[in-house]
Amino acid sequence: MRALTVLQAAAAGVVASRLARGRRRPAPLRPGTAGPPPERVSVVVPARDEESRLEGCLAPLLADPAVDEVIVVDDESRDGTARLAERLGATVLPGAPLPDGWIGKQWALHQGVQAATGPVVVLLDADMRPKAGLCAELAALLDAHDLVSAGPRFICGNAVEQALHASLLATLVYRFGPIGSTTAPTGPGASVGRLLVTGQCMAFRKARMDEADGFARVRRHLTDDVALGRLLARDGWRVAFVDAGPLLEVDMHTSAADVWREWGRSIALRDVTPVAHLAGDLAVVWLTAALPVLRLAVGRPTPLDLGLLAQRLLLVTALRGSYVRPGPGLAASPFLDAAAAIRLTWSALLPTRTWRGRDYGPAVVRAAVPPAPPARNAAR
Repeated sequence: MRALTVLQAAAAGVVASRLARGRRRPAPLRPGTAGPPPERVSVVVPARDEESRLEGCLAPLLADPAVDEVIVVDDESRDGTARLAERLGATVLPGAPLPDGWIGKQWALHQGVQAATGPVVVLLDADMRPKAGLCAELAALLDAHDLVSAGPRFICGNAVEQALHASLLATLVYRFGPIGSTTAPTGPGASVGRLLVTGQCMAFRKARMDEADGFARVRRHLTDDVALGRLLARDGWRVAFVDAGPLLEVDMHTSAADVWREWGRSIALRDVTPVAHLAGDLAVVWLTAALPVLRLAVGRPTPLDLGLLAQRLLLVTALRGSYVRPGPGLAASPFLDAAAAIRLTWSALLPTRTWRGRDYGPAVVRAAVPPAPPARNAAR
């Protein structure tokens, strides 16, 4: 028992240091800070069977004067995704058949970026809900950064969905710190194992990405966004993860069961995390989030447990800005921390190998370092 207390205290110190970095993170992006982009902006949206969600993404983009073209890469959809995109006015790029050795999203993005005509490219998932000003702000950030990843505010349908979502989100914060709280190291040999980005929204310069051949080099990663961010940071790219909540929302899931199944499948970041780091992440979440709740439930919390529960309630307050309509589900999320720890462990030990009806085999869930830059990059 004493050894467990020592381990819990050490884990608590790690989490406290990560949460403390949130005081230094930049303010969220807001409209009007940047003027019109001086360069053309292309937006690429990969879409596979997204007919029910696509309009909420495309309509504001097509009305945004900062956006010069919107390309929807139709990744062999079996519904009316392409017809809807065409009717709304987007450029539809029929995706070529998936080559061996590629994950579908990376293949779609690879094709979309190649087709883009603007010097600045913004990637958006089909379930994103961008607002006017987002693309201009992202383009402005490329003066100081090479890759910008933007985190949205989440839309949840009910209290149970929000509670589970917020509990899973808390596991990411405990493992990596708040959005924008760290500056990624860059260059060969840089330690990028704690770098976190989201592929829901990214921006970069087309010429630089073409040269890096980034999507081809992470083509076998299910956690493609984090793999790409860490790969490019090792190449020397300046990578930023910013809070774009006031300008970007996302409606990812249809129910709490969908959150458990779909977001839970990749929450462990299994294919980009070495086993030792993964074990450490699991220990941190179990010791500092799940254990205090379990002990409270049986009426035997220790003083350290009570301190960790108080810290978790402070995180609930901090996460209010991550939701479009924060409500009782967010407040109740600590009570699901044990369930979130179980889902995280499940994701680590029994990772999903399928996505959007495609089975990619066991290779996509093994932690691996993406290959070195092509020769033309190494010579730069």
